[in-house]
Order: sequence, then C-alpha cells, then structure tokens
Amino acid sequence: MNAIPMTQAGAEKLRAELNEMKTVHRPAIIAAIAEARSHGDLSENAEYDAAKEKQGFIEGRIAELESKLSNVQIIDPATLNADGACVFGATVDLLDLDADKEVTYQIVGDDEANIKENKISISSPVARALIGKYAGDVAEVQAPAGIREYEILAVRYI
Repeated sequence: MNAIPMTQAGAEKLRAELNEMKTVHRPAIIAAIAEARSHGDLSENAEYDAAKEKQGFIEGRIAELESKLSNVQIIDPATLNADGACVFGATVDLLDLDADKEVTYQIVGDDEANIKENKISISSPVARALIGKYAGDVAEVQAPAGIREYEILAVRYI
C-alpha cells in the first residue's frame, strides 16, 4: 500500500479514534452481545443481530484505522522548505476573484479534511489547482457552476 500523507494533528486524531474504538466501543458491544445472548433463542433475537452488525462495523473501522496508521507518512508543514510553493501541509490565503472574498485553507490528507476548519483534501479540485503555484499566481478551479478563479495572496508553512 502507498504511503498516506498526513499532518501530525491528523495522525493524532486517527490514533485517538482507534484508541476509543478499542477501549470504549469494542468492550461495550461485547457486553451488548452477551446481554442479547442471555435472552435465549438467537434465531429470532433482533437485539443480538443488531449487536453483531454493530460489532462488524466496529471491527472493520478498527482494521481500517490500523491499516492507515501503519502506512502514514507524517509531514510537518513547519519544517517544509518549498520556497513559497503551494504544497501538502501549506496554509494558503486566497482571494476568490468571482466573489471578491478572502479565504484561507490548509492542504491536508483525505482523512483530516474538514471544510469547517478550513482544511481541504489534497485530492480536492481546489487543492489540485493550487499545488505548485506561488503567491501572486491565479488558480483556475473547475466547479459545478463553472470555472472559479482564486488569486494566491500568501503561502505559509505553519
């Protein structure tokens, strides 16, 4: 499997989720299955079936998190020397030329993207348009409503 780029904060978030799945959710579902089992006939026990289904989801998520964390490549934006280029981990100040509005995004991995925190995925159309560009450049992004233009005001590695 290929390396998965991620910031330190993103990796810590996944580790915390994995820890919660193993220490909270897994024991809780095991107890729920035991409780449902104690009710007798398993062939018509909806509570047991639901608990087993939830257990499958939890075990699948644990396996997914472990796989991602075993292949993670931590990238610290503060140590980057990209000479002002937009790269993974960079925080980019943009001017949306169509809306005449300033926005700031950090380019992060797919698992840590969260538009509410102004973190966009490296695989998003906006990030793909920004990669390799410098302050003063204009990036064109193909959006559902048509092409949008963003002027890069600043590129920071924080």
